[in-house]
Amino acid sequence: MASRGFSINIFIPSGDPAGLRIVEKPNWTGKGLVFERSDLGDVRQRRELDGPGVYIIWGPGDTGQLPRVYVGEGTTTRERIIAHHKSKDFWISAAVFTSKDQGLNKAHIQYLEARLLGLADEAKRCELDNANVPQVPSLGEAEAANAESFLLDMLLCLPMVGVRFFQKPGAQTPATRLLTLRARNITAQGFVDSSGFVVKSGSQAVMEELPSIHAYLSVQRSALIERGVLQRTDDSSCYRLTQDYPFGSPSTAAGVLIGRPANGRLEWKDEAGRTLRDLQEEDPR
Repeated sequence: MASRGFSINIFIPSGDPAGLRIVEKPNWTGKGLVFERSDLGDVRQRRELDGPGVYIIWGPGDTGQLPRVYVGEGTTTRERIIAHHKSKDFWISAAVFTSKDQGLNKAHIQYLEARLLGLADEAKRCELDNANVPQVPSLGEAEAANAESFLLDMLLCLPMVGVRFFQKPGAQTPATRLLTLRARNITAQGFVDSSGFVVKSGSQAVMEELPSIHAYLSVQRSALIERGVLQRTDDSSCYRLTQDYPFGSPSTAAGVLIGRPANGRLEWKDEAGRTLRDLQEEDPR
C-alpha cells in the first residue's frame, strides 16, 4: 500500500523552539510531550502527566555513536519521570505519550512499552538501557488493534521531533538507485534514503581496519559487531550485514565497511560505473 500524506501539529507553549513541544495528530486520541531534562521543573506540573502513559528518555551512549535509550510505562507518568531524574544520569531528553480521552489503561501502556522495546531491539539504532525486552502482553483482539493503532500514530510523530530509534530503513522502491561499493576485496550494495544511506543486508565489510581509520568509524564498527548487525562469515574472510542498516552518510557507510576513511560520494557507484557524486550532480534526488 502506498504511503499517505498526514499532518502533525506541534505546539510550543513557551515560544522557545528548544522548550516543551506538544505533539498531536488530527483524529488521534493521543498526545505527546517532548522536552529536555532541564525543563522538567516546569513540565512536571502539567496535567497530561497525571494519568497512564508510555515514555522514552534518551541521551548520549557509552560509545558516543549510538544514543542510550530507556523505554518505560507508568500509571502516573509524572512519578516515573521524576524517579528517573533521581536515578538515571544519562538522559537529556524525554517524550511522554498519553491519551486525551483516558483511553489508555495499564494493559495498553504495557503493550506499547513492549512493542517499542521490540522495535528498538530490531532496529539496533540505539543502546537500550532497559535490562530486558519484555514479551508483548496478550490483549483481546479489539484491544490489541486499538493499542497497535495508537502505536502507529506515535511512530509517525516521533521522527518529527528527531526520534528514529524505532525505525528500520524504508524499503527499496523501483525508483531507488541501487549503488555498489567494491574495495579491499569486499562488495556491498546500498541506496540513498531519507534517513541517510542504507546498506543492504548481505553486504560485506572487511575484517581488518587500517591504521588510518577515524576513531568514530572504528567505534561504530565495534558497536555493530557487538549488536550482531555485522557478523563474521563462516570462513572468517569478512563480516556480513545481517539486516538493512541506515548510516548517517554515504561516507560513514563506506568507511565502516572498508575499515578506513572514505569519500562515499566517490566509492558508491551505479552499474554503469557512475559515482554517487556524478549521479547527484546530474539529478539531485
